[in-house]
Amino acid sequence: MTFLPLVPLVRWAGLAGLLWLAGCTIPQTAPPQTAPPQTAASAGKASGQDIAPRQIPNPASPATAPNPPNTAHTAHTPDIPDEPLQPITAVQASSGEVASLSAPADLWDRIRRGFAMPDLQHALVQEREQWYATRPDYMQRMTERSSKYLFHIVEELERRGMPTELALLPYIESAFNPQAISSAKAAGMWQFMPATGNYFDLKQNAFRDDRRDVLASTRAALDYLQKLYTMFGDWHLALAAYNWGEGRVARAIARNQKQGLGTGYTDLSMPAETRLYVPKLQAVKNIVAHPEAFDTELPLIENHPYFQTVDIPHDIDVALVATLAGVREADFRALNPSLHRPVILAAGTPQILLPWDNAKLFQHNLQAHRAGQYASWTVWTVPATMSVAEAAQRTGMSESELRSLNQIPPRMRIKAGSALMVPRSGASQDVSSHLADNGQLGLTPELVTRRRTTVRAGKGDTVASIARRYKLAAASVANWNGVRANAAFKAGQSVVVYLPVRQARSGKRQATSARRPRVSAANVR
Repeated sequence: MTFLPLVPLVRWAGLAGLLWLAGCTIPQTAPPQTAPPQTAASAGKASGQDIAPRQIPNPASPATAPNPPNTAHTAHTPDIPDEPLQPITAVQASSGEVASLSAPADLWDRIRRGFAMPDLQHALVQEREQWYATRPDYMQRMTERSSKYLFHIVEELERRGMPTELALLPYIESAFNPQAISSAKAAGMWQFMPATGNYFDLKQNAFRDDRRDVLASTRAALDYLQKLYTMFGDWHLALAAYNWGEGRVARAIARNQKQGLGTGYTDLSMPAETRLYVPKLQAVKNIVAHPEAFDTELPLIENHPYFQTVDIPHDIDVALVATLAGVREADFRALNPSLHRPVILAAGTPQILLPWDNAKLFQHNLQAHRAGQYASWTVWTVPATMSVAEAAQRTGMSESELRSLNQIPPRMRIKAGSALMVPRSGASQDVSSHLADNGQLGLTPELVTRRRTTVRAGKGDTVASIARRYKLAAASVANWNGVRANAAFKAGQSVVVYLPVRQARSGKRQATSARRPRVSAANVR
């Protein structure tokens, strides 16, 4: 008998077993697979485009349902859509841009790279381009003013994934002037109305107005613009709503829909200011994109922060901050325009903005500061309604100083509970957070009490002469006495007038002295 060698036999047995095991792991019902067709997402990524993958809704199909976590060695079932994939079009394939590998040369370059809004083609755009291009001095002042704030705005827009054209919006709203205020009481470089500012948590009290604050107002403006874009799905309509109001834009769209008309920005009937709003922004965008085409030179704005936030540990005078930071007070207020008092209340404004190179200097000098107190002013809550003169007497100030410091107009009384800025004694504590955030100045008109008074007319007196004498309106004197405005009185005739209490007393004295007989030298003898 012939025996096979043992080793080759073992090898053949092992190989057969492996083949049998491998066959067990192949699903017998699965059809042969080929490479899946290329989707829009994979084509976009391959060409450097940012295109969202095509979504094929089929929730009932188990093939498209998400697989549970693989806790055991189970066969993999490929996801095969029930519907055929659609090929990408030439427009989709060429819509993206390859990101540049070079850093922006300056902030203008960085802004241009983030342009993402559709261009508005309209005759008003060309008109606005000409308007800006023929005013180079105005453009220069406006762009130089913006250099303090643009970097922060661009950073916020990029962080939120918003078009960088919106960084140019304050050019249209306020010419980048954070102290700007409109006739309708909109304030700051983003021009917030008081009610809209309150809605977006911009504090407006006796000590600060956050509608002017660089950080707070930018945050609120971008929140608002994102909200409007979510509502309308169109940046031009969102901008129209920012200017005109979301309710008005929604009603204008509804009117056009009812009439079967278009609902785009140029289709709606809107006020002239709103009609010009987006063309203005488009014109500024075009000038920034191609300044040489408009014979314009943009001032250099470096692509780095202009300012830095610095913590404030105590209430501190604005003048002292400027001194310790080595900046002019005007420059400090340009970065901190929400402050409208001579002191910063740390409980309400725990951080300030300083130029980048001055922030470290301020922190070093603040730690070394030992001479005198930090704040010269504090807040006094008025216990009862009183006149400005009485409040000044209680606080040891002159009436004019109290009016000027707290911006109190004439002929007004101060309401109980009002927060007044007054001199601070050395032992005073910092102002509380509740008062720093909620302190308000309440005013009420001075009520002038008048008394009915009768005076005697002199020889030749008329309605006009009586009115001049007692500083009254001639029509009022005529009405009180039932005569015409050009009437004359007889000498000694009783004339009714209504005078303030003090003036009424003096008027009586004048009338009494007029009735007394004159004393001559003969009478004395």
